[in-house]
Amino acid sequence: MDTTRYPVLYLLHGLTYNDDQWVRIGATDTASRLIISGETPPFIIVLPDDRYWNQPAGEGFGDRVINLVIPYVDANYRTLNDRNYRALGGLSLGGGWAIHLGFRHPELFGALGLHSPAVFKEDAPFLENMIQAIPADGRPILWFDLGDRDSELTDGRALEAILARNDYIHEFHLYSGDHTENYWSLHMEEYLRWYTGNWNMQAVDP
Repeated sequence: MDTTRYPVLYLLHGLTYNDDQWVRIGATDTASRLIISGETPPFIIVLPDDRYWNQPAGEGFGDRVINLVIPYVDANYRTLNDRNYRALGGLSLGGGWAIHLGFRHPELFGALGLHSPAVFKEDAPFLENMIQAIPADGRPILWFDLGDRDSELTDGRALEAILARNDYIHEFHLYSGDHTENYWSLHMEEYLRWYTGNWNMQAVDP
């Protein structure tokens, strides 16, 4: 019987969209191609659905991801239940959630991907404190990208300055582009290669 366990990548969608957004912009097709070709280790993608994004602000979605979705996935699928093999990424609003959840629960995630993140207004004044509260050896590795015509460019540059000021080791990319699905789709393979590049090919064997 196959008992192989796999890393897990949680990908959060943007405002006004749902869990099929990452599928539409190529995440699953690209992942399948890279896995089949042997260019990345096999891994599981989970696409939580923030269907209540248009409701009053609150912790509902974040609580569900942390307290319901992750425990359910680890209990029902052959995952590597270890932060080093669990990554969280998001685009736009999903990137804001990745900041909100990843910085508050660094014990759960070994990697964070921020793709044109829309930083929550409630989080913005406290980003520095959130980062400083994470022990240096417990900081998730971090990818951060956005387009040079992105509507979130000003806030993005402020976040980049905070990361640099606090010596948070991260990979930052300012690409040509705007805040659109076309932009994210163009970089999908790069995103997935980054996430999976942090997982040792041998680590998926029991």
